[in-house]
Amino acid sequence: MEYMVGPAAHSQGNILCCHCGVPIPPNPANMCVGCLRARVDITEGIPKQLTLSFCKQCERYLQPPGTWVQCALESRELLALCLKKIKASLNKVRLIDAGFIWTEPHSKRLKLKVTVQKEVINGAVLQQVFVVEYTVQPQMCEDCHRIEAKDFWKAVVQVRQKTLHKKTFFYLEQLILKHKLHQNTLRIKEIHDGLDFYYSSKQQAQKMVDFLQCTVPSRSKSSQRLTSHDVHSNVYNYKSTFSVEIVPICKDNVVCLSPKLAQSLGNMSQICVCIRVTSTVHLIDPSTLQIAEIDGNTYWRYPFNSLFHPKQLEEFIVMDISRVQERKKGAGAGARSNKHTLAEAWVQKTSELDTDHQYFCSTHLGHILNPGDLVLGFDLANCNLNDEFVNKMNPHSIPDVVLIKKSYDRAKRQHRRNWKLKELERDKEGMDTDDERQYQDFLEDLEEDETIRKNVNIYRNADIPVESDTDDDGAPRISLAEMLEDLHISQDATGGEGANMMTE
Repeated sequence: MEYMVGPAAHSQGNILCCHCGVPIPPNPANMCVGCLRARVDITEGIPKQLTLSFCKQCERYLQPPGTWVQCALESRELLALCLKKIKASLNKVRLIDAGFIWTEPHSKRLKLKVTVQKEVINGAVLQQVFVVEYTVQPQMCEDCHRIEAKDFWKAVVQVRQKTLHKKTFFYLEQLILKHKLHQNTLRIKEIHDGLDFYYSSKQQAQKMVDFLQCTVPSRSKSSQRLTSHDVHSNVYNYKSTFSVEIVPICKDNVVCLSPKLAQSLGNMSQICVCIRVTSTVHLIDPSTLQIAEIDGNTYWRYPFNSLFHPKQLEEFIVMDISRVQERKKGAGAGARSNKHTLAEAWVQKTSELDTDHQYFCSTHLGHILNPGDLVLGFDLANCNLNDEFVNKMNPHSIPDVVLIKKSYDRAKRQHRRNWKLKELERDKEGMDTDDERQYQDFLEDLEEDETIRKNVNIYRNADIPVESDTDDDGAPRISLAEMLEDLHISQDATGGEGANMMTE
């Protein structure tokens, strides 16, 4: 029998540290970790105390040399910004890991835990962890400087509408709020017949002009004025002005079209009622229910004006009304409205109830009018119309009365209105009685027209309780499903991602 001897197991021996004599596994430096760290500092030359500039107005951080960026607390963007501050000092080491150490949001301090590696004596690789502290210093950015100055602007958009009613402007204000186009403005100034929007760049003003041309029928023109010129760098500074004119037609206006335009729209009557103004002017013929849409380009080619001022609306009482069956379309007639009902009515002015004088008219409000209802309309029989197209019409083709909308108790509607709208922050002298009446008209239009309501953010007013529908008098109302909750953000002491860094 042979005795087999197996190979001897190899075991790694230890050596003594050349400085402290502690047994350690062999390494190229022949030193233990403690002695190596005590004699070699791989973080030497990396700054441990730095500053970050923060604009508390717009909550942005300065990224040198001149860029301001939006960063939330403990976000990747803020981490990248902090690392760029020490990027030049990290070229001799290898970055392994970096992360934030929690600090109080209002302490104006940011702490960054950084892990780096570096090859030291005889090829030994040393890894070290250290903390970099950033002090957040307040500094106002250039954009906020311009906003605070209020007079420093490079472009202005002047929006005008040559009409006495502001319904279109109230609607336009809600569209601007919904699409948040007011955030880049330096200042918004209200004047008698329009609004002025001031911007810090021409591109932002051009964006507003493009938005206006897509939302309301309008036309625009621009001009610029040289303010300064640097002959050495060949730099020219201009102030640009954009003039936007909205068509002078509002909802509930009675208009008279030119014969050529009425024929091109499907041989509709020249006397029409404007039922809505969105990106186009929506017209309806009260005698046939024929509808048409007129865009801005068509309007400026064939302009027409409103025949009456809204203050000339008179109140009538419906004495008798009868629905009219569908009439046969004429040759080349356009589309008809499916939301209205054609009716023939006998009405009498509420100011002439002591007389027997009544008016006969055709109306598009047959779906909501009943005998005894009050309705607002214009009296064409007893007025002097100064319009070039009306003067050329056959007097028998001009109706005696044009009914516009059903009349409800305004005080009761205001009392139970449990919703509200937001407004633009703008410079204005104050809202007079006429402006308040026009604003109430706009709110009533929102309640009556669902199409316009879809483009507006309506917020629930928590101060007014929701009433039951048992006491409903038939006036249109906005359902709770169409309302948004007005968001109120309360400040949290501990903060969170995206919390405000600076406090007063």
